[in-house]
Amino acid sequence: MYKGIPQNDIGINSDVINNVSKSIGINMLIRSMGPQIIICDEIGSKEDIEAIEKATLSGVKGVFTAHASSVEEIRQNSNLNKLIENKMIQRIIILDSINKGKIKQVEKIV
Repeated sequence: MYKGIPQNDIGINSDVINNVSKSIGINMLIRSMGPQIIICDEIGSKEDIEAIEKATLSGVKGVFTAHASSVEEIRQNSNLNKLIENKMIQRIIILDSINKGKIKQVEKIV
């Protein structure tokens, strides 16, 4: 986002929410927009996870990113691991930190 304008073409049927926390934004979308999918970067806080759980239980699909170098590191994060334990994650994709944009590992969870 730059001055409220997305810098990538994400299509006409997309909305970008900014200037609010991720958890508030996700909850706003669930209540008022009826999304089919929510995409959000750098999740990890307890509030983020609670909002994602609410979205998932409302039937909304999601694509979320988090900083971790391995599946084990994700599982060690109690907030992120909660999504795994509650079967709200289907796949974890680890990107290669050396070769930017390359997939290092894909782990099917559900």
